[in-house]
Amino acid sequence: MIFRLNQSSGIPLYLQLMEQVKHAVETGALREGDQLPTIRKVAEDLVMNPNTVVRAYRELEHEGVLELKHGSGAFIKESGGGRAGVIRKARAVVQSAVERLMLLGLTEDELRRAFENELAQARAKTAIGKSSRG
Repeated sequence: MIFRLNQSSGIPLYLQLMEQVKHAVETGALREGDQLPTIRKVAEDLVMNPNTVVRAYRELEHEGVLELKHGSGAFIKESGGGRAGVIRKARAVVQSAVERLMLLGLTEDELRRAFENELAQARAKTAIGKSSRG
């Protein structure tokens, strides 16, 4: 697995690496139990400080994506695959909705506003539901 980072994007390299690992899990390029390249290998391939790779791997472990086994390496966490499946399904639903709405003639800005509005309404319903129960 070779990751590609954009040194001039302004986005910290460890965040770019984290996003690429998450994306690889979400798309199925990396699966439960797969081993990631060693810290040294990633640092050499991407011409970056090994401490940056360590930070990314530790953050991914904290988020439950990776399991770091001392002396063995970094592995995609078993439970992480279930989440990846849910995310894949969500992406398929969103992709289908976006395609249908674009066929209706909505612009990207109109789509974005509609999505953000629905998200805000869902958040408000959740907050109301929680306050009426508690």
